[in-house]
Parts: sequence; C-alpha cells; structure tokens
Amino acid sequence: MDSHRYAVIMAGGVGSRLWPYSREATPKQFLDLLGTGRSLLQMTYDRFTAVCPPENIFVVTSQQYGPGVAEQLPALSQDQILLEPHRRNTAPCIAFACYKIAAKDPEAKIVVTPSDHAIFKENAFYQVLEQAFTGAQDTQKLITIGIEPTRPETGYGYIQYDAGTEAPLKAVKTFTEKPQLEFAKKFLESGDFVWNAGIFVWHAQAIIQAFEKHLPDIAEAFQGAEERFFTAQENAFVAEAYSQCISISVDYGIMEKANNVYVVLGNFGWSDLGSWNSLYENRSKNEQGNVVQGNAIVLDSTDCIIMSQTEGLTVVQGLEGYLVANINGTVVVCKKANEKQYRDLVNLVKKEKGEGYM
Repeated sequence: MDSHRYAVIMAGGVGSRLWPYSREATPKQFLDLLGTGRSLLQMTYDRFTAVCPPENIFVVTSQQYGPGVAEQLPALSQDQILLEPHRRNTAPCIAFACYKIAAKDPEAKIVVTPSDHAIFKENAFYQVLEQAFTGAQDTQKLITIGIEPTRPETGYGYIQYDAGTEAPLKAVKTFTEKPQLEFAKKFLESGDFVWNAGIFVWHAQAIIQAFEKHLPDIAEAFQGAEERFFTAQENAFVAEAYSQCISISVDYGIMEKANNVYVVLGNFGWSDLGSWNSLYENRSKNEQGNVVQGNAIVLDSTDCIIMSQTEGLTVVQGLEGYLVANINGTVVVCKKANEKQYRDLVNLVKKEKGEGYM
C-alpha cells in the first residue's frame, strides 16, 4: 500500500434534507441509514482502509461532532480528527486537512470524500480511484470523479467534459449546479455530462497551489502551516485561520475557476443519500413498492417510505409517492420527490418553531 496516499473524510454536515430522521444533534453520517449495522461514516472509513494506510485517514468535522467521530471510529488518533472551530463550507474544511497533511508529507496524494455517500460496487470504485491517484502524481492536476448519469436528476451538480479523448482523465469544460429539469434532460442526451460526486483527488502541492491562485485569503490564513501543525500551537493556529476564512465551497471557489481540472468517469452504484427520495431508492421495498420501517400498518399505498420510530402505531392508507415519518415526537407527511419543497418546509419549521425541532 502506497504510504503517500491519504484520505480526508468530510463529516461536518447536519443532513437537513433527511430531517427529522437526521437532526443537528445526530446528523445522517452517524446513522445506519441502509440497515447494515454500520453508520455512513463507518462505512466510508471502512471503504478507504483498502485505499490507504489507516493512519493516513483524517476526518474533518465540527467541534460539536468530535466526540461522535471518536466513538464511532475508535481506531483514529486525536491527530486524525480535525475539529473545525466554525462551519465555513468545504473550501476551508479542505484547506485545513490538506495543509495539515502536506505539513506531514509534502508528497501526499489525497482523496477528499463526503462521509455520507453510499457506494454499492466497491471494486469498480477502487478501479476509478486508482486511475485518479495515478493522475494525481502530476502536481499540476486537480481531479474529480464524475458519475455516469442514469436519469435527468435535478438534485445533483453536473460536469461537462471533453469527450474527444479515450484517456481515463478527461479535461473538464464546465460545472453546472442543480439544473432545471429541461436542462438536465439535455445534459443526459448530450452524452458528455456526468454527475458531480463531490469526490476529489489531487497531489498536496496541486491543491495548495490552487488555493494560492484562486482563494489567496484562505491560503494566507494557513500560511506557515508546516511549522504550526502537529505542535502545541495547532488549535490556536486553526482558530485564527478560520477567523480569516470566508464561507465558500471548493467547487465555486476553485474547481469552477481553475483550468487544470480533470474528471475520471465512474459507474459504481453511487448515491449521496441526501434526501428522503434517494434513501427510498436505495432501500429494499415490498411488493407495493413501499419502504416500511418500524411499527406501522400500510394499506392501499404504493411507492411510499414510512419510517416510524415511536412506541405507538403509525397507520397509513391511500397514499402514493409519500414520505410518512414519525420520529422523536415529530410527524411529517409530504410528497417524497420534491426536494426543493422539502428544503422550504424544513426552513419554515426552523423559522416558525425554532432550533429545538432541528
């Protein structure tokens, strides 16, 4: 196993699109959403132990979730759990991890991944990752992994690539965030668009150069990292760095601006499990096409997901394509497929009823 390979698992999100199952106190990465006996975070960690040495796996999370990470992944040392003092989106999160890894190993090749995705064809995933790591030996390339689309999905970002090459690494032309349905259909028809999985691979020097060029304020905030990480000054240094960082995604701050971005295409049974509809798609269903978990009776209903985590009984009749969630004293009944409407619903609950329901 290559000792210069590292994995960074981003585990600081709150998973609001799966509320009320995923809550701020226990977000989805800590939950066993697929009924495997392992949380999404644990499954992600397990996956990457086959890619790089366990001591080279780092988890970035908020200070709030540090104890949860340590409990679920007891093999990690304290140095491998990176605690963000503030939520600042993915660019500062990735800078924190990559500058720290570069301070340890300037020749590091790093894969950055969310903690809450599902991958059902792991051997195919490892083949794609191997191609990306091979490309990441070049310190001038930023590499992302694209998923061959199977439907005109409006909940994912898209990557357009140069289809004129047979090489595994294909130059990226454009990024598009969550398009309208008519555009998603055109992307699918064109054949040169893939879903953006949010998984990145690069040489440590490549991403540091990218921060210096495209997000110089963040690069300046982490200046001198090699002298401050792995010392008694680390926590104070990170707190000071985050106080200087704007909240911005790495996609918007770097990937959409850089001209040295490449994509490796993959088809390995991927899902971001980001919404109730995606959870429904990835769970076993009964003859009526329903996903039922908990103490429930379901009559004359099809294509629904019913989740009951209460001692009481949940009875559902006459629904098609609905979410029925009875969890922790909160009952939600709504169409499962409209993700934007669900985001608005969650924001309304937060506004009208307060953070206590989140």
